[in-house]
Amino acid sequence: MLSLRINGKTYSVDVERETPLLWVIRDTIGLTGTKYGCGMGLCGACTVHVNGKAVRACSQPVSQAAGKDVTTIEGLSPNAQHPLQIAWREGDVPECGYCQPGQIMAAAALLAKNSKPGDADITREVTNLCRCGTYPRIRQAIHRAAELAAKS
Repeated sequence: MLSLRINGKTYSVDVERETPLLWVIRDTIGLTGTKYGCGMGLCGACTVHVNGKAVRACSQPVSQAAGKDVTTIEGLSPNAQHPLQIAWREGDVPECGYCQPGQIMAAAALLAKNSKPGDADITREVTNLCRCGTYPRIRQAIHRAAELAAKS
């Protein structure tokens, strides 16, 4: 048994230690906001936070998250009012929306360590893929979220 703290709630899970964190989050716990993309940690659709750091859950063994704080898109804000979620809606960012939870989680990790990122910071830190090509809107939304966070 492993003990996981996800979105502030503790879960005891009976899974193999090498099981990817993504599958435990989705299949064992039932939180489906975190998406499966490539399965190799390249696309970022599965981005979650482990102790505040953005990680690719598809390539992170669950054993590495045991005893740490894991945050998924569902845990970012109880009412979808995180500055990034507001900015995403204001900017009509998603097209298909599949990669957006991972995009938002990567952006949240960036804003947690850099409250006013420049374009170069965003390019370097938010490396998630968007097959619809909404990168200009994603960048604008991150800048807008930084403004919103500064006001609150």
